[in-house]
Amino acid sequence: MIKRTILAISLAACGSAFAQVAVTIDTAKPGPVINKNIYGQFAEHLGTGIYEGMWVGPESPIPNTKGWRNDVIGALKELHVPLVRWPGGCFADEYHWKDGIGPRDKRPVKVNTNWGGVEENNAVGTHEFFDLAELLGAEVYVNGNLGTGSNQEMSEWVEYMTSDSKSTLAELRRKNGRDKPWKLDYFAIGNEAWGCGGNMTPEHYANLYKNAAAFVRTPPNAKPKFVASGGHDNDIRWSDVLSKQIKQNIDGISFHYYTIPTGKWEVKGAATGFKEDQWASTMKNTLAMDKLIRQNTALMDKNDPQKKIGLYVDEWGTWYDVEPGTNAGFLYQQNSLRDAVVAALNFNIFHAHAERVRMTNIAQMVNVLQAMILTDKNRMILTPTYHAFRMYVPFQDATALPVAIKNNGKYSVGSVSVPQVSASAARGKDGKVYLALVNTNPNKAVDVTVNVTGMGAGKAVGQVLTAAAMDAHNTFASPEAVKPAPFAAQANGGKLTVQLPAKSVVVTSVE
Repeated sequence: MIKRTILAISLAACGSAFAQVAVTIDTAKPGPVINKNIYGQFAEHLGTGIYEGMWVGPESPIPNTKGWRNDVIGALKELHVPLVRWPGGCFADEYHWKDGIGPRDKRPVKVNTNWGGVEENNAVGTHEFFDLAELLGAEVYVNGNLGTGSNQEMSEWVEYMTSDSKSTLAELRRKNGRDKPWKLDYFAIGNEAWGCGGNMTPEHYANLYKNAAAFVRTPPNAKPKFVASGGHDNDIRWSDVLSKQIKQNIDGISFHYYTIPTGKWEVKGAATGFKEDQWASTMKNTLAMDKLIRQNTALMDKNDPQKKIGLYVDEWGTWYDVEPGTNAGFLYQQNSLRDAVVAALNFNIFHAHAERVRMTNIAQMVNVLQAMILTDKNRMILTPTYHAFRMYVPFQDATALPVAIKNNGKYSVGSVSVPQVSASAARGKDGKVYLALVNTNPNKAVDVTVNVTGMGAGKAVGQVLTAAAMDAHNTFASPEAVKPAPFAAQANGGKLTVQLPAKSVVVTSVE
C-alpha cells in the first residue's frame, strides 16, 4: 500500500513534465467482435505443464477434482479461459488416442521423444482432457495426429468423441464412462507440418490435409471447425498455398511466432537478470507480430476475399533459455513484468486484426514457456502474464473500436526503436467502453489524453500493472511481488489525462 501511494503522488507531482500523447476512441465506427478465443490457452504433454502442474490424479493428497488441481483450476477460472488446445504441439503428431482411454493403470507407457525423453504414462487422455475443459467452462481444440497417425485413426477419434449412435466406438466411450458425446469445437489436422510434424512443403501438406479432412466425419450438428497447419515466423507462403488450394473443410489456418530477445534460437536470452538492451529487443521482436499478421492476411484476403478462413495464432509468447538446473526439454522459464508487457502488446495487435484473427493460444498454460501459473509440488504462484490476461477479460467478445494515437514518442536503445505507447479500445458486452494502454519505456512515464467521440470522457477506472524493476517477478517466497493495483483518473476542465507509469499495462473503463 505504501508503494502505491508513493506512485500516485509522484505521478501527480511530475505529470506535467511528461511527454503528451493523445488517444482518440471513435465509438461511432464499431469494428469486428474480438473473438473470446483470442485469449485461448495451450496445454501440451511437455515437462510439468500437465502432469504435476495441473494433473495430480484423484488419489493425490493435493486437493483436486477428477484429478485436476483445485488451486490451479480456481485460478484459471478467474481468467474466463475460453478455449484450450491439446495434446500438442509436437507431441500431437506422436500421440495415439487409444493409448489414453480405459483404466489408467492399464494404459501403455510411452516415451515422450519430443520433450525430455521422459516416460508418458497416458494418465491424461481424452476423457480427462474433456473433464478439464468442463471444469474450466472452456471450448476444446483437439490436435489430430497426421505425422505418425493415419486418416483412419483421426476419423475414429472424432467418432469416439462426437457420435451419439450405437457404433462400436461410441459404445466404447460409454463403457469408459461417458454416455453422451462431447462437443468438439475445433480439430486440427497435424501440427507444424513444416517441422516436427513431418518436414513437409505446403503443397504436399495441402494434399494430405484435403485427403484427411474428407474422412473426418461427424453427425451433422456436431461438426467441429477444421484447422490446417500453417506457417511460422517469416514463412508466410503456407497461408498463401493453403488458402488457395483448400476450398472446403477448412475454417482456420494456424500460424506460430515466438518472441526471442536475441532473435537467435541457440542463445535466446534469460528470463530474468537481463539488461535494458534485451528489454528493448524483446519489445521490438514481439511487435513484429503485427507485420507478420498483415503479411499473412494480405495473402489470405487475395485467396479468400469473403474471409471465411480465420488466421489462428495458436502458438505465441516469449521463449527464453530454460532456468538453470532444469531439464532443457521441459521449457521451464520464469515470468517477469516484461512478459506481461509482451502479452498486452500482442493482445492489442490481435484486437486490431480481429476480423481475421479469431483465435490465439499462448504457449503455455502452466509451467511451460510464458505460463499463467508456476507450481512446485503443492504450491502455486500467479505470474505477471496471468495478471495481464485477467486485466484484459473485458475484451473477450467485445466490439473493437477504432483508436488513433497522436504525438506518440519512441522508446529507443541503440539502434532499436519502438513506439512508446500501444493502445486498444472496445465496447464490452456490458456496454462500457474499455481502453488498454501499454508503456514500453522502462524508464519514463507518459501522460495520455483520452478523447472519446460520441460521448464524454469524465473518468477512467481500472487497474495498472507495473513494478520497480524490469525483471520483477513472483516467486514462491514472494508470490505477490508483481500484481495489479487500482487505477483511476478524473477529467479536469473537460480533459481526461491518464498518467501511464514506466513499463506498465493499464486497462480501464472510460465513462
